[in-house]
Amino acid sequence: MATINLGAIKFNWKGAYNSSTTYAVDDVVSSGGNSYVCIQAHSNQAVGNATAYWNIMSSAGTNGTDGTDLTSTLTTRGDIVYKGASALTRLPKGTAGYYLKQGANDPEWGEVASGDYVKLAGGNLTSGNSVNIDGYFTNTYDYFKLFIDGETNWTKCRFRFGSTTHADNYVWCGQYGQRSNSATAESGIGGWNADHTPITYWNGDGSNEHHHAEVTITKPWDTSGYSKNIFVNAWDYNSTEVHNHVLSAFLDGQYYTTAMTGVHLFCAGGNFSDFSWKLYGIKS
Repeated sequence: MATINLGAIKFNWKGAYNSSTTYAVDDVVSSGGNSYVCIQAHSNQAVGNATAYWNIMSSAGTNGTDGTDLTSTLTTRGDIVYKGASALTRLPKGTAGYYLKQGANDPEWGEVASGDYVKLAGGNLTSGNSVNIDGYFTNTYDYFKLFIDGETNWTKCRFRFGSTTHADNYVWCGQYGQRSNSATAESGIGGWNADHTPITYWNGDGSNEHHHAEVTITKPWDTSGYSKNIFVNAWDYNSTEVHNHVLSAFLDGQYYTTAMTGVHLFCAGGNFSDFSWKLYGIKS
């Protein structure tokens, strides 16, 4: 009967190379991040003798180039690595709110919906009676939309200039309408040299009602002589009636050449309850 010498039927992992170990054919060792297979039995033959005793099985990459160790390439939390023209390349972390897009050759960060209608910020209030919405009126956008939804008892607004909340010389006027289960009412509304401008309906009974408002703010950053103004379209309702009002408001003769940096919303009586706001920027 014929004799078949099976020899080693699989590679025999021996761990890190040791010069004092005797190696047989098909033994595999590691050294310097590479792996080697023995092709001739021996002892004390370094893995550098590749042609006589060892064949290389796999090679370690160069740090930061072939992917074994990127600590020299990635330096900041949020960095991304990609294949550049000749080597792996670091893309530094992007600005918060930006998205990753493909450039002509390499990936890059881009501004979300640049040039259109962009949500800038939002918040929710379940307690407290005021909130400052600051730091979003940049000249990237010509128009800003502030949407308000929730329960309050007469939400009022003041304009902010840096850390100052302005509290006099507001001029506002508009039209108010009411429909209840028994009557319809309409009237003109307005104020002169007021300490605020109203946003939602002023409820005479002191209780919260469901309010919704859309506020348009035009070029608040402008310093060339425009008055600082807003336009309001608001409505509210309870179990027996619904109200709507539209109005325009501005500061009389003041801050024409000062950039408006934010708005201060506050509740005339009690606190906000389940109240939310969202601010959007719109380019021309």
